[in-house]
Parts: sequence; C-alpha cells; structure tokens
Amino acid sequence: MLRLCERLGYSFTDKGLLLDALTHRSFKNERPDVALADNERLEFLGDAVVGLMVASLLYAQFPDSDEGELTRRRADLVSERGLFEAAESIGIGDAMRLGKGEEKSGGRSKSRLLENALEACLGAIYLDGGADAAFEAARRIFEPRLHTSAPGLRDAKSRAQEWAQAHLGGTPSYRIVGTEGPDHDREFTVALELNEEEVATGTGRSKLAAEQAAAQTALNLWVQTEDPPP
Repeated sequence: MLRLCERLGYSFTDKGLLLDALTHRSFKNERPDVALADNERLEFLGDAVVGLMVASLLYAQFPDSDEGELTRRRADLVSERGLFEAAESIGIGDAMRLGKGEEKSGGRSKSRLLENALEACLGAIYLDGGADAAFEAARRIFEPRLHTSAPGLRDAKSRAQEWAQAHLGGTPSYRIVGTEGPDHDREFTVALELNEEEVATGTGRSKLAAEQAAAQTALNLWVQTEDPPP
C-alpha cells in the first residue's frame, strides 16, 4: 500500500478509504471481521472521476483535435484494456485484498478486478483530498499514456458506429442477451443490432467489454466485402 501511494503521488488522511478501494467483494465476504466494505461503491464514483480527469487531460494536451478524435482517445484510455494497463503500471494488483478463491484463480492479474480497483482508488482520493488531488493522481497515471496509440485503436464501438453511419445508413445499438457466472465473476454476452437486425455478438467480463467485442466482430463482417474506413 505504501508503494502504491508513492506511485499515485498521494498520501491518504483517511487510510480506511484506501483499504476499502483495495478490498474485493470476495475478501469482505470471507473476512467481515476486518473488512466493513468492499470497493464497489468507490468504483462507481471513480468511474465518473476517471472519465472527467482523462477528458480534461486530453482537452489540454490536444488543443487542435476535434470532438471526434478526443472522444476516440478517451475511449481508448478508459477501455477495459486501457485501464488494466494503467492499473498494472502502478502495481495495484499487489496491494489488493482478495478472498482465497480469487487469490487462487489469479485475481491479482484479472483485468476487470484491476481496473475496478484503479477506479476505486481514484474515487477514494477524490473523497479524501478533493478534485485537485484526484486530478494530480490521474495525471501521473494517464499522462504517459496519452500518446501511446492512434486515436480509436482499441475503441471498436466508435469505429463500428462511424462505419455503420457512413456505409449502412444506421447507428448500432447493443442489447444484453445473456449472463453467466456468479456476481463477482460474471461474463456478459451482448448483441450488436443495426436497423432492428442482429449483426454480431460478443462476450466479456463487463458489459462494455462485451459491447466492444461485438462491435469488433461486426466490423470484421462488414469489411470483408467493402474497403475499410480511413
């Protein structure tokens, strides 16, 4: 936890907030005597904090970019893969409190657990130190990653929307068609629909990841017969 605080560049006044941010539901269920809360509420807050902070960084770093490019860059950074890589870069997995089952199944390297913990930590910083402290922590984490990929490289949803609107005269929509697994390790199946017809499905450990997978499958189908978008 001390190493994590150093990498975040923030020292908590209320260290209980950091503990909560690093506590997975499995640990709370197994050790209610030492864990009064898990990180799910903080992750909910942190999701909004990350979105705002990343948008602010991009707005400042790319003054000549239009809304579309900024949106694609933000989507890449806050995608499941983008957040997982950011969480890995600060070693958040080593500091997490996991139940025995999650520990044995490799929970410290599961992308969904790490991205949720990262968002929870930034939510905790926001509560403990305010917006300025949260922004500075987000800057330390995300600023080195702002120029690491082309805008929209990972964001299949944005590319699918642009393709469908330009070539097929419609806007894709997404619908959950199935879920499997327990609450703490659920897998979602999502269908991409266009003009009221199902085009493709995708699965993932979050609804967003499943949507991205469905969008990528749809793109692969569409570009088999037409030239890819620029």
